[in-house]
Amino acid sequence: MKKNKTECSSLSFSDTIFKSISIISVCLTFIIVTGIFVQLVWNSRESIEKFGFSFLFTQQWNPVTSVFGAASSIYGTLATTVIAMAIAVPLSILVALFLSELAHPLISKFVGICIELLAAIPSIIYGMWGLFVFAPVMSKTLQPFLQKNFGFLKIFNGHKIGIGVLTAGIILAVMVLPFITSVVCDVFKMVPNVLKESAYGMGSTTWEVTHKVTIRYGLSSIVGACFLGLGRALGETMAVTFVIGNRHKISASLFDAGNTIASTLANEFAEASEPLYLSSLIELGLVLFVLTFIMQVLAQFWLAKMKKSFGGGL
Repeated sequence: MKKNKTECSSLSFSDTIFKSISIISVCLTFIIVTGIFVQLVWNSRESIEKFGFSFLFTQQWNPVTSVFGAASSIYGTLATTVIAMAIAVPLSILVALFLSELAHPLISKFVGICIELLAAIPSIIYGMWGLFVFAPVMSKTLQPFLQKNFGFLKIFNGHKIGIGVLTAGIILAVMVLPFITSVVCDVFKMVPNVLKESAYGMGSTTWEVTHKVTIRYGLSSIVGACFLGLGRALGETMAVTFVIGNRHKISASLFDAGNTIASTLANEFAEASEPLYLSSLIELGLVLFVLTFIMQVLAQFWLAKMKKSFGGGL
């Protein structure tokens, strides 16, 4: 009896310690995030007071005249992110399905290692490869092809110089793809075999099992993986800085040079000697922080809505 009481007391003490550490970790995370937000607001107050909400809608960025606006940076950030996700998400799901459902185990293991190696490559290497290898290929092959066949669309008109918003988006897609693929592949491998075997036993085809069982079973995790890639794409700095052209102007053509919030900060933060210039750059960081936060909130609402529509089966 005494031994049981001792064991119960020990378990209770361990639970208390674990609960306390968990609560401290949550509070610490909240404090850090709040602290970052407060510091960004405080250090950008000069820019906020001078430009107000017009900062978000002005594309002019001129350190000489001390006129700053975030519109071109916001546009470039969103444009490159949309391009990256439009390419990376379907490719990641297809690759994950091939590795988990169709490929021989040896092939699946080899390709999986290659994908993990892609995720380990530093972003600056992607940027150098994009500038010296991929950009020339873009200017000689893909951009002329798009302009010749889809030139009636303004987004595919412009100077074929290789670097630009489209190139940056494709480079981002290559960087994001291994993160999404790895998570989605693990999710697909966790689908219980009994579910798939039951579907096959009822006469379902491979596509029907994949679409109605495998993907549906891990749909919430797939969405989570996509938002993980989205967060990486929104904040990527060095790779984008190398290939986007770093031009403060909104252009309808994806071939033209542009900029993102992260690339602007990387290029100009060290040169910002004037207080208003520095404050405007910090406000750009605040915009990126808020933009990322909004994306995460929307992701949570979307997941909750999906769970409700599927009757809590996700």
